[in-house]
Amino acid sequence: MTTPAPHDGPLSDLEFDQFRDLLRRYCAHELDQWEHLQTETPYGPVYVSFSRALPPDTPSEAYRPF
Repeated sequence: MTTPAPHDGPLSDLEFDQFRDLLRRYCAHELDQWEHLQTETPYGPVYVSFSRALPPDTPSEAYRPF
């Protein structure tokens, strides 16, 4: 029997790979035009935006591929 990993602290390499794979699937199959999300962290709120369009006056090179 394996012990589940703790849900606090940084992601392991395996967890990060899974996160990226799931995010790609979400963007390919669930994301329509845009999505805005917010979550609380120990350092304050984090705001996340997904969009199928670049923000105005923003070059695509400003984004890191994953």
